[in-house]
Amino acid sequence: MEKIKSTTVVAIRHNGQTVIGADGQATLGNTVAKSSVKKIRVLQNGRIVTGFAGSTADAFTLLERFEEKLGAFGNNMKRAAVELAKEWRMDRMLSKLEAMMVVADKDDILIISGTGDVIEPDMEIATIGSGSMYAQSAARALKKFAPQLSAEEMVRESLQIAADICIYTNHNLVIEKVKD
Repeated sequence: MEKIKSTTVVAIRHNGQTVIGADGQATLGNTVAKSSVKKIRVLQNGRIVTGFAGSTADAFTLLERFEEKLGAFGNNMKRAAVELAKEWRMDRMLSKLEAMMVVADKDDILIISGTGDVIEPDMEIATIGSGSMYAQSAARALKKFAPQLSAEEMVRESLQIAADICIYTNHNLVIEKVKD
């Protein structure tokens, strides 16, 4: 049985503002199963925002574990991310999960993968999902050649460009700002 998968997530930190956005498409094989999936979650009253790509059920499992780690480590996002990545890699059940997460607070953006990686991306741009390379290319160009744009405008335009190119990404966007 094929899994429902969700796709493109972009996080950008620019001019002191951190924003994460995602499209709303979930696919089942080569069929659009739903066009308005919310892949962004606001935690800690908006001080941490997460986005996920991959199997939706797997992503929710990881999100729950991440929230547990935040609680266990005093809302220290980096520590919670490292501990989740370690558990994800070593736990038999978790190691089978097919998803990735982007987590962000006012200071950092991290990508967490099931291989045990916690990546702090270059240029303060993180992208995951099937349209991630399109969105990342757009975000890098916007940061370099249109620095007058806000982080939110960059996220929105990067996702729009990815949706124009990637068949697994749509134009139904959810965008959230990280609170200070």
